[in-house]
Parts: sequence; C-alpha cells; structure tokens
Amino acid sequence: MALQDSLNTIEQVQNKISLERTEVIEYCNEMLGKTGLEGDALIYVRTIALAVCVVIISAAIWWVTRKILLQIVHTFAARSKTKWDDYLVSNKFFSALAHLMPLIFMDRFLKTVFIAFPRIADFGSRLVILAIIYTVMFIIIRFLNAARDVLKEKPALKDKPIASFFQLGKIVAIGVLCIFMISVALGVNVIDIFLSLGAATAVLLLVFKDTILGFVGSIQLAANDMIRIGDWVTMEKYGADGDVLEINLTTVKVRNFDMTITTIPTYSFISDSFKNWRGMQESGGRRLMRGISINIETVKFCTADLLNKLEEIELIRSYIQETENEILEYNKTHVTNRSVLLNGRNQTNIGIFRYYVKRYLEENEHINPNMTLM
Repeated sequence: MALQDSLNTIEQVQNKISLERTEVIEYCNEMLGKTGLEGDALIYVRTIALAVCVVIISAAIWWVTRKILLQIVHTFAARSKTKWDDYLVSNKFFSALAHLMPLIFMDRFLKTVFIAFPRIADFGSRLVILAIIYTVMFIIIRFLNAARDVLKEKPALKDKPIASFFQLGKIVAIGVLCIFMISVALGVNVIDIFLSLGAATAVLLLVFKDTILGFVGSIQLAANDMIRIGDWVTMEKYGADGDVLEINLTTVKVRNFDMTITTIPTYSFISDSFKNWRGMQESGGRRLMRGISINIETVKFCTADLLNKLEEIELIRSYIQETENEILEYNKTHVTNRSVLLNGRNQTNIGIFRYYVKRYLEENEHINPNMTLM
C-alpha cells in the first residue's frame, strides 16, 4: 500500500511538471507569435531565449548563494558557540552546497528549454545530473571531514583511529556515487550495474586488498586497544622507534626520535610483532638494565680494619654494625673453632657492596621505589 502511494505521488509530480512545461511553451509561443515568428524560426528563437533565461537565472542563484547566503551562514557560524558549524565552514561544506542550487534549477527546466530537441535535452539532462552527483560527492566528503574533526576533539576518542573509519566511509560513498554516475552516463539501470559487480568481486578484492586489510587491521587495533595515537612503539622490521602520529585506513605514521617519519601498513600491527611502551609510561617508571663487572679475585672476607674503614660510609654504617653483632652472636653459639675463617659466618666485601648499591638506589630520587629495584 505504501509503495502504491509513493508511485501515485511520483506520477502526480510528473504530471504537474509536464503541465508546467506545456504552459511555459504555450506562453512563449504566444509571446513570440505576436512578433510574427512561426514554424522553425519560432522554435529556434524560443529555445535560445529560454536557454539564455535559464543560464542567467542559474548564474543569479549561484551568485546569491555564494555571495549572500554563504556570508550569512559563515557569520552565524562564527558567532555560534557550537563547534559543528565551525568545522563545516573550515572544510568548505557550505561552499560545496552552494553549487547544488543552480544545478537543481537547470535540471528542472532543461527539458523545457529543449523540448523540441529531445536528444539535446537528454544529453544536457545527463550532464547536469552527473554534475549534481559529483557535487553531492564533494558535499558528503566535506561533511565526513567535518565530523572527523569534531570527533577528534572528544577526549575519549583523541587516541582512537577515527580517520580510518571516515576514510572507509568516503570510499563507500565515492564508490556508490560513481556507480550512479556510470548508470546516468550509460543509461543503464543501477541494479543491473550492482548485479554485474558480483562477477567482478574477485577483481575488486584484489584491487582493494590493502584497503580491506587496513580496515580489518584498524578495527582490531581499536577493539583490542593495541595502539593509540601518541603511543611510543618500536617495530624493528620497519626501523620504527617513536610516537604514533596518525592511524589511517591503510597506514600508521610513526615519528621516530631522530624526527624522521616511518610509514607502516596498518595490518602489519596485526600480522607482525611490535613493542608498545604505553604500559611502561603509565606505570610511572622505566626499567633500566645495567650490569656491574666484579673481579672475582677481589672478593674476600672483611677484616676488623676494613670494617672500621667501611663504617665511615653513612649509608652502610648501621648495616655493618647490626650484621657484625648478629654474626658474633651466631658464632658464639654455633662455632667452636674460629681459627679457620670458613667456620661460622663472616662479612664479605661483596655483600657489603651489594647493600651499598641497594641503599644508594633507594636514596636516589629519580628511581621509583615502588617497582622492582634490583
């Protein structure tokens, strides 16, 4: 029932346009007939006169929308507090929209102008419709650019690959509108074109392989929170070691610490291994691995003189005294022959050195004491 109502509405609109077209032609014939024109001369003069009128009115509409309405919209956007209109203006959305009005006017009256020349009317109508679709394509692209810029300002989405999804939206929009342009240019039904594309699916998959893989990679990166804009990543395969600048549909841009830019395929972050340093940055500390080489021949038991000398170091004074008292108590109860040093317990210079290193690191204000120390 709803479909039948829609068809009836379309038929009524077509009948109304046909009636208006007839009235315009009859009025022009009547006016030109008063000048004595008739036959082919009347048809040619009428066609030229109507064509000039349509061109002049279309130019006037274009001038009004570009010079007056566009300035009003820009002024309103500058004074409003919302960001949407500002981004629409900066991405020239309204400028693209202004081109649509004169084209719609031309499409409405083109067949009326060339009613006596059906082939010219059909050819001109197709050109105008192609121009309308091309303009709509730019309108959609600029609207998506504005939406992308708005969403990038959201704190929760600043580090997400927003650009990837909008790039996919542009590709889909351009693809669909290009199919409509082909349909208009060749006079073929859109459904037939879509059906014929089914046979070319394998070719399309091959052509858009990188785009498809990039889209899948972007979704997985976002869903699993593997990388964000601003993360420090290392990918040795591509020589990348720096901060993520941008995550697009097909590539990820990394600014290395030598200020060079490395471009990596998005899907490579799924198929290959890489290191993300975000966890280290969020933890408040970074692990530093340093080794100390010790000559085994310098390791020895500490004598009383050496202990007295080492007690002058404030960091380890209490440790030496407490440990020495503990050792003396242990040896009194467990050791009978202290003439041999291996009997019982003794302090060593390497043991005291290890405690000194530990205390030195604990006292260092640049080292996080809440993480693994040694």
